[in-house]
Amino acid sequence: MAIYKNVRNAKYIEPTNTIIDCEIEHKELGWIPYTLHPDDPDMTVDNTELLAELEVTNAIAAYVPPTTAELEAKATAEIYSRRAAILANAVDPLVTNPLRWDSLTSLQQTDVKTYRQQLLDITLQAGYPLNVTWPTAPDWM
Repeated sequence: MAIYKNVRNAKYIEPTNTIIDCEIEHKELGWIPYTLHPDDPDMTVDNTELLAELEVTNAIAAYVPPTTAELEAKATAEIYSRRAAILANAVDPLVTNPLRWDSLTSLQQTDVKTYRQQLLDITLQAGYPLNVTWPTAPDWM
């Protein structure tokens, strides 16, 4: 017995037309997002039954490739997230802690300053945001 009653907003999300994003009306939870993937071992929702229902009603929208703006927005978010994590976990704990900072040699301090500035300058690279080169942290970090 299916735990869903209806399906809506089904669309292929990749060019091979095997993975579908949709919403299912769960009998207890109401409308919930669902990704139908043929290799999903979880049978809480019977993907075969759901796919058959979608195919019978011809209710699956075609795959639409992301626009350049969408690709750029996604890449920008990923870059900002990765850069923030590097700064928060590796660089800023050195820079903002006077005891740790003072324990570094002047060459190490220069390395950290240079690396930090390179991270901040990623957005100035010619290929940003779709093609960036990440700076390499000093070996000792």
